[in-house]
Amino acid sequence: MALPKFSADMAEDELDKMVDNATTASNFLKAISHEGRLMILCHLVTGEKTVTELEDLLSARQAAVSQQLSRLRLEGLVIPRRDGKAIYYRLADERPRRILEVVYDLFCAEN
Repeated sequence: MALPKFSADMAEDELDKMVDNATTASNFLKAISHEGRLMILCHLVTGEKTVTELEDLLSARQAAVSQQLSRLRLEGLVIPRRDGKAIYYRLADERPRRILEVVYDLFCAEN
């Protein structure tokens, strides 16, 4: 995939669209830029999890996990589902998975 080429004669609507896309991308990157949120997304890549499961996996307090899930939900990266008293979370779409694959390749995979 090639990156777009900028030129001085680009139409104003093209530039506006690029700014809109940059804003969306920036908000997405800010949402995943916290290690707690990043770890939550890593765990959700393997499938839906309850808040309690995420607490155990992260060795974190419920308040901290809920706060990070709230931010991820606000940014549209996770979707909650209630089943009785349990709340399950899953990835909203493939964007987090795709980014995490790149992050894993760059920072975690053995070379």
